[in-house]
Amino acid sequence: MKEVNITATLHVYDNLEECPEDIQGLMHKAFEARDKAYAPYSKFLVGAALILEDGTIVTGNNQENAAYPSGLCAERTAIFYAGSQYPDKKITRMALSASSSNHTVMTPIPPCGACRQSISEYEIKQETPIEIYFMGQTGKVVKVSSLSDLLPLAFDKSYL
Repeated sequence: MKEVNITATLHVYDNLEECPEDIQGLMHKAFEARDKAYAPYSKFLVGAALILEDGTIVTGNNQENAAYPSGLCAERTAIFYAGSQYPDKKITRMALSASSSNHTVMTPIPPCGACRQSISEYEIKQETPIEIYFMGQTGKVVKVSSLSDLLPLAFDKSYL
């Protein structure tokens, strides 16, 4: 037997003001998207903002449904829209923010497993990493340079 260690590198900013100005602007777009989320059941609102290689910004938010599996997360809403409307443009960065109607979210909230898999697919397709910044409503901001830091053993088309 052989032991294998997998490491991930995270960069943690104490607050949004510590982030580069362009990231602050992108995160504010995520805030705007988050505030328009449709989350009547969980009361957990998430916003995503993507920037494409040409500077286009695409946003998305979570959309819930009484039949829970029928909803869609903010990250996938944004990334699927970008893929359908701008299929030849690479996604360079993604900003995510989450809030709750029940309490203040101060912990950085990363993408869920399904969203990680979807983001991974786009990184593989475009052959370049996507920087991801995520936070709650306030507080620390976490940056990863690639989805592979959040999903190091991704399932991809090479297994099919």
